[in-house]
Amino acid sequence: MNTSNHDRDAAGMTYVYPVVSRRAGGVSVGINLNPNNACNWRCAYCQVPDLKRGVAPEIDLALLRSELQTLLDDILNGDFMASRVPEESRNLCDIAISGNGEPTSCRAFDRVIEVVVDVMQAFQLSIPLRLISNGSYVHKQHVQHGLKLMAEFHGEVWIKVDAVSEGSILRINGVKLDAVRLRSQVEAVAALCPSWIQTCLMAWDDQPPSEVEINSYIDFISGLKRDGVDVRGVLLYGLARPSQQEAAVHLKPLDANWMKRMAGRIESKSGLQVRLSL
Repeated sequence: MNTSNHDRDAAGMTYVYPVVSRRAGGVSVGINLNPNNACNWRCAYCQVPDLKRGVAPEIDLALLRSELQTLLDDILNGDFMASRVPEESRNLCDIAISGNGEPTSCRAFDRVIEVVVDVMQAFQLSIPLRLISNGSYVHKQHVQHGLKLMAEFHGEVWIKVDAVSEGSILRINGVKLDAVRLRSQVEAVAALCPSWIQTCLMAWDDQPPSEVEINSYIDFISGLKRDGVDVRGVLLYGLARPSQQEAAVHLKPLDANWMKRMAGRIESKSGLQVRLSL
């Protein structure tokens, strides 16, 4: 296992998979609620093959519980770490609800959280429970209930903000969304569960984001801080694995020094902590 391989089938399970996460800093146990490759967004950099528009299927909660118990037992009590993980990454850093689409599109999202929390308590785990989300279903009552439950058990949300202008959001994330609605989603998620902004930046047709786009993004982030929206910081990262979308022909990683300068600009102007992953 390494940071370049996030194969959802690595453990041969339906919902649960292990990865070495560069952003989390060790072994992350992933939970994929979208094994049907369905998402309501279509991000240009998405690594999911055969991505389609849609929502998560019905979840077999008993199977999810069994798979999570089995993998955690192998990681904590078996030879998983010694046999499959580089020595420098042999620590269990989190359980991350992520996968092949938007996880909060799952109609049983709150019951999924109940299962995960129950298993974590059985193993006496105090590691973070993380949700990687675009925030678009936060208006749903069962999603709000799940986020509140997460907040009670070391939970946090990594909420997607790659751009803030309508044109850039449509190009990068494949959805019609403006800054006002994006801001309302971020506010709603952050009010329910500790949250980080998660941002992926890339070159498009060999060009980095324009100064207009950068300044709009920084103003958006700074506004969250200024207005007391409870976001903990920004998780800034670039392209690490190839996109499986048609837009892949337009995309290239940005220079590491450019990314470092960008992290410094965001941090200095917004007053929020920035964690950079290259």
